Amino acid sequence: MAPQSLPSSRMAPLGMLLGLLMAACFTFCLSHQNLKEFALTNPEKSSTKETERKETKAEEELDAEVLEVFHPTHEWQALQPGQAVPAGSHVRLNLQTGEREAKLQYEDKFRNNLKGKRLDINTNTYTSQDLKSALAKFKEGAEMESSKEDKMDNAQDLLSFGGLQVVINGLNSTEPLVKEYAAFVLGAAFSSNPKVQVEAIEGGALQKLLVILATEQPLTAKKKVLFALCSLLRHFPYAQRQFLKLGGLQVLRTLVQEKGTEVLAVRVVTLLYDLVTEKMFAEEEAELTQEMSPEKLQQYRQVHLLPGLWEQGWCEITAHLLALPEHDAREKVLQTLGVLLTTCRDRYRQDPQLGRTLASLQAEYQVLASLELQDGEDEGYFQELLGSVNSLLKELR
Repeated sequence: MAPQSLPSSRMAPLGMLLGLLMAACFTFCLSHQNLKEFALTNPEKSSTKETERKETKAEEELDAEVLEVFHPTHEWQALQPGQAVPAGSHVRLNLQTGEREAKLQYEDKFRNNLKGKRLDINTNTYTSQDLKSALAKFKEGAEMESSKEDKMDNAQDLLSFGGLQVVINGLNSTEPLVKEYAAFVLGAAFSSNPKVQVEAIEGGALQKLLVILATEQPLTAKKKVLFALCSLLRHFPYAQRQFLKLGGLQVLRTLVQEKGTEVLAVRVVTLLYDLVTEKMFAEEEAELTQEMSPEKLQQYRQVHLLPGLWEQGWCEITAHLLALPEHDAREKVLQTLGVLLTTCRDRYRQDPQLGRTLASLQAEYQVLASLELQDGEDEGYFQELLGSVNSLLKELR
């Protein structure tokens, strides 16, 4: 039987796509920094970069069922059913054992071939299996990079050879997995990279992301799209203003009210907290240090997020999410309730369910905090949660 391998007509464009994904990955690596732990009771020390790091790490750990990939060497190895083979691997059928086997066929040279070129690829010609193999390759390449300068150079390559628009166009694919991978790559590319964020807005990425969130899609795809949206909006007030103009708050409101989307609801609430505090800290920093550019400060002042949250009913939506059973989810909701307090105080007071939920949490966390003290923890996790609950109750009397 003839050896199995990808047709040569698809190897060249797939190689270029692999280069694109490698470049996106290097940007993604920049967001993995050692940051201090977030302190619930001290919001001034909270960092949206910490949230980005946690969220990016969560998105990197894609479903094992989808991302079971094969890591070839120069020796033949047996392939398991469903495993993706990176481009450049040689595949054969072992007639003695009946197993498919693969090994490395040639060294990666596509990065050098991409210099000075632009991509002209119809994204819809790629199947989910192609992108699955490509993702395996670019994640593998990330482990080989150690220089921050090299990572930044490769991140800019994403713009220089037109690769970003290729991935944005992938959001239009009819294959859910292609949308999922395109959104993941975009989220990685946006993180801490203003130039990529700007070109993404000009390329229509924001509209495409919102359309996917507003339509019927698999939950896994919406998770990746929400990740990309969060990365695009953070530290980019112009995108935040466009998000509000395009009805982004309405889209997210519908999303969190759908059945079975609790995990997305927590991420949305965390995003809202980040955007509110980001604007708050930006204005405070501008007053104290006068280092922020007048143009960027003006952009932040044009982001009317709090009025939009009040009008769209987010005071009640956020308050009701406090009933979620996970402590981590409650923590995120509590901190968001805190930053919305000035805007939502009257609505909180008029919500009897919120009062009952806070009283129940107060009793629960009093017990857990006492156990922490008995174990010698003077500043334990549940004591912080109890402090947040007590503060809200005090403010709402």
